[in-house]
Amino acid sequence: MSAEVANHPRPQLRRPWTSLDGRWSFAWDRDAGWRSPSEVRFDAEIEVPFAPETAAGGLGAVEPWRACWYRRSFEAPALGDGERLLLHFGAVDHDATVWVNGALVAHHEGGWTPFSADVTEAVAGAASHEIVVRAVDDPLDMELPRGKQDWREQPHMIWYPRTTGIWQRVWLEVVPAVRIETLHWRPSVADWALGVEVRLDGWERDDDLQLSVTLRAGDRLLARDRYGVIDGEVTRTIALPDAGIFSERDELLWSPRSPTLIDAELELLRGGEVVDRVASYSALRSVAVDRGRFLLNDQPLPLRLVLDQGTWPDSGLTPPSLEAIERDVELTQALGFNGVRKHQKIEDPRFLRVADERGLLVWEELPSAYRFSNRAAGLLTRTWTEAIERDRSHPCIVAWLPVNESWGVPSLPASPRQRALVTALCALARTLDGDRPTLGNDGWELSADGDLLGIHDYGEADLLASRYADGLDRVLEQETLSRRRLLLDGVTRAGRPVVLSEFGGIAFTPADEEAATWGYDRVRDAGAFVARYAGLLEQVHAIEGLAGFCYTQLTDTHQEANGLLTAEREPKGPLAALAAATRGDRVAREVNAAATRREGAVPPSPHGGA
Repeated sequence: MSAEVANHPRPQLRRPWTSLDGRWSFAWDRDAGWRSPSEVRFDAEIEVPFAPETAAGGLGAVEPWRACWYRRSFEAPALGDGERLLLHFGAVDHDATVWVNGALVAHHEGGWTPFSADVTEAVAGAASHEIVVRAVDDPLDMELPRGKQDWREQPHMIWYPRTTGIWQRVWLEVVPAVRIETLHWRPSVADWALGVEVRLDGWERDDDLQLSVTLRAGDRLLARDRYGVIDGEVTRTIALPDAGIFSERDELLWSPRSPTLIDAELELLRGGEVVDRVASYSALRSVAVDRGRFLLNDQPLPLRLVLDQGTWPDSGLTPPSLEAIERDVELTQALGFNGVRKHQKIEDPRFLRVADERGLLVWEELPSAYRFSNRAAGLLTRTWTEAIERDRSHPCIVAWLPVNESWGVPSLPASPRQRALVTALCALARTLDGDRPTLGNDGWELSADGDLLGIHDYGEADLLASRYADGLDRVLEQETLSRRRLLLDGVTRAGRPVVLSEFGGIAFTPADEEAATWGYDRVRDAGAFVARYAGLLEQVHAIEGLAGFCYTQLTDTHQEANGLLTAEREPKGPLAALAAATRGDRVAREVNAAATRREGAVPPSPHGGA
């Protein structure tokens, strides 16, 4: 994977681009009183795309400001006949308004998802150009999808510093007047085919347009097809060559063991001339659930996930570099995990690209609001829609998780409206994607909506051993965790896979840092840490019928010191010992073999693989 491809801000729809990251003028607006750029007194500078709360941004601010402003000048690239200039924002938290040369060009509400503006007219005829951005993000607004962002001035317990304003990259893109606007992929292992969905912008009904699609796996040509464009759209299924031999089929399938990517080049043609050209990629793989198991490529795959907050000490939610992303994926796999649950965060697309390339499974999770209202429901629905539309073509994503621990729906057992929101968010994922399992409310108060059931249980090893000794069904039907019933009234497991989707949380820090840190459990030396982790994982692997687990957590995050790695990504014990415990090779083999004999399941081969 080239650095240019990996570092592209939109890796599955690539054209040449120009970064606008770097030094911007900045101003705080305590009460969000300024309404236009002319009112603003810029008195500071910030390093975009890092939030003003971060050291990397150069400010490290903690005051609860309601709004902030950004300004920078830029040079507009020369435009050819009919070409347009687009201004892209990866994410601005929360409510963004954008002016270019004094002209209002964009407004977007939603702090986790991208938006763009056509600024062609705004830059026409001007010798110099200026962007101004206003970001409104009330720190006390509990109806926003805020995720783990704290409402207090200083972070506490499991909540972290706020993220205000621009926190993902900003860039320019020159595009033709008629162009590929959206591109999505839909793999089908059953049909040995790859579906492509393209929507155009700028087309006219009398345009005689065709779309050429070329697919390659490495140096191997898989397909080169051309399709007519109807009403500005192309939706086609591309058959892939199939030798019919298991080993050769395996080479093309995507899995953690063999993450084969299919590179794509798409050309939009008019009269044989290329109008637009983009690069992309996809993969051939399937995800499903069956008889209490998670299936990848029609074969059972035990999930070994780790909770990943996606936060860095100096840069907050923004990855400090592509190398930092690659290091996180490398360490996750070195610790024996085959996936991550990205917790309360819609991650930078570059992380998904690296996970695609290295075979790391990802659960994508909707950041929660903390107050239920019609407005909160609307904001959550909008964010979820935009996140799924952005990310549904990434092969690494294997599940959608819309609600965590009844956050934002605190009266779930008694409120039909709150239960309806969980149902709606699950249904929305199935509607927009339909190829991946969903979870409903993860942790407890589980509904009938999700395809997977997630339990959060921070009991120690002995407690887990006794609690799950009589099987998962008894736990689901009778146990109360964190004073919450696991199943809502009238809900049954109905054969759905069960994942222990949060557990562990063992804190280990130097003695002089203990008072300032937090964790679910605590040890005081590296040997005890490794032993406690190994004992806990041994019990988890021994839980009969469990489809997988997600350990809390990958790294220390601010005051929450229960990571397997420090905040600086240093392992807290020998990687080999921690990985052996994660994999639970001996225990896992014995339990899976017993389950296979009882249920007549097909043993894992030739399409799957951890």
